[in-house]
Amino acid sequence: METYHRGAFLQAGIDVAFVQGNHSFSRKGTVRGLHFQGEFPQAKLVRVVRGEVFDVVVDVRKQSRTFGESLGLVLSADNRKQLFVPEGFAHGFLALSDEVELVYKCGDVYHPEDEHGVLWSDPDLGIDWPLERVGEICLSEKDRVLPRLKEL
Repeated sequence: METYHRGAFLQAGIDVAFVQGNHSFSRKGTVRGLHFQGEFPQAKLVRVVRGEVFDVVVDVRKQSRTFGESLGLVLSADNRKQLFVPEGFAHGFLALSDEVELVYKCGDVYHPEDEHGVLWSDPDLGIDWPLERVGEICLSEKDRVLPRLKEL
């Protein structure tokens, strides 16, 4: 299957030169995010090559008319959907299957000193995480202490 075609993206108004590719592994119940970079924002093209996730993006651009709005959808190896994450959006996911492999292209390299985030469970975001599908949540300490959106 074709997973990326620059011409098709350009026709859709998406002009990103991807410069880095990442591959992550997670187990069921793992929440990663919601992460973003401030000074070096990254556009991302996300897809799942094994398993299933509930993938979420949140607009964190303070001057945007859609600031704080979120979108969540299921990405899986079976449905082969991809999600384009524009610059200025936080991104995260919940692993829904026993094992998940997620791959993503980035429009800028990772700058660890510039990483920021929003608490995944911030009630102001109104994200309807399908927690009933996973049982216990696994969260890194880094993600556990992220601020709510209104604290940024």
